[in-house]
Amino acid sequence: AAAGISPDAFNAAGAKVTVIGNEPDGFNINDGVGSTHLEPLAAAVVKHGADLGIAHDGDADRCLAVDGRGEMVDGDKIMAILALSMAARGKLHQNTLVATVMSNLGLKLAMANNGIDVVETGVGDRYVLERLNADGFSLGGEQSGHVIMSEHATTGDGILTGLHIAAEVKRTGKPLGELAECMTVYPQVLVNVRGVDRSRAAADEVLKLAVAQAELALSGTGRVLLRPSGTEPVVRVMVEAADVEQAQQLADDLAAVVKQRLAI
Repeated sequence: AAAGISPDAFNAAGAKVTVIGNEPDGFNINDGVGSTHLEPLAAAVVKHGADLGIAHDGDADRCLAVDGRGEMVDGDKIMAILALSMAARGKLHQNTLVATVMSNLGLKLAMANNGIDVVETGVGDRYVLERLNADGFSLGGEQSGHVIMSEHATTGDGILTGLHIAAEVKRTGKPLGELAECMTVYPQVLVNVRGVDRSRAAADEVLKLAVAQAELALSGTGRVLLRPSGTEPVVRVMVEAADVEQAQQLADDLAAVVKQRLAI
């Protein structure tokens, strides 16, 4: 959807643009390119010595970025960069960022360290939008790259997000990779447990105890999230920790309990 418009928008903003993946034929949507396949973009950024790369999804409501070293800048980092910029310029309403429960713990810690509140919603940009509208906040989004800036749009707009990222690089004179260092990404392990009764996840006492024990093991340096799917017999186990091996072990252990206790 952005194959023609996005390059024009960046050119009009004064950027020197090299375009890849811009020959849609109705069938090759995000076929090896775009926000779901960042490898070609990363390679192109490094090859051309570009300052950054911008990737959209098929309908262009999402945006992920790549810094000058070819490293991914995901939706959480994009939100962190924009939130800090907006707060410094008095544009972050109520000094609050809206994010979903799946955003990385590192985002919340980075915001807390800068005096910015984080309000969490369920997964889905519609829940982010609902909270923005309900409380008059100005910035929210998801790790996947849905970013909503209520001053400019009523939904996620990948081109708008990309322009704001580029503008911040220009405004600060800092490389995108340096801006992205405003938050530290905690290792995040996600295990999908299939073939279980998701409706019992919130009520099972043994499972509650297992979650509490995992949280105790993390000692405040991580978090645990069990999220039943809304459409299929799946419970998603997510663990974040400073150490990836600990996160994997705790996630695997919890997944085993979910499988045993919620078996159909």
